[in-house]
Amino acid sequence: MISNKRRKHSPEFKAAVVLELLAGKVSVAQLAKKHRLKESMLYEWKREAIEKLPLVFVQRTPEEAVDQQVEELEHLIGQQAVEIAALKKASKWLSRVSRSSERS
Repeated sequence: MISNKRRKHSPEFKAAVVLELLAGKVSVAQLAKKHRLKESMLYEWKREAIEKLPLVFVQRTPEEAVDQQVEELEHLIGQQAVEIAALKKASKWLSRVSRSSERS
């Protein structure tokens, strides 16, 4: 009796099979038989891999992502420091204005 349970394949397995397919040393039919997969599954994996391949060259390394995040946070801190200084200045000015109006 054949089980109808779906098998889950790891991304590493899919990548290895697609690389084998792209190498062209074996046919889709042979590869499907070797790994007990449907040919349509191999075509789907191949299509998805080729479609997403450009992302490999666009993605940043974790270090680059952290550097960008640090830069954004430093910019935000600088912006907040300017706002705090302006608010302190406005507060001093308003307290002077309020004292002078009380005297009048």
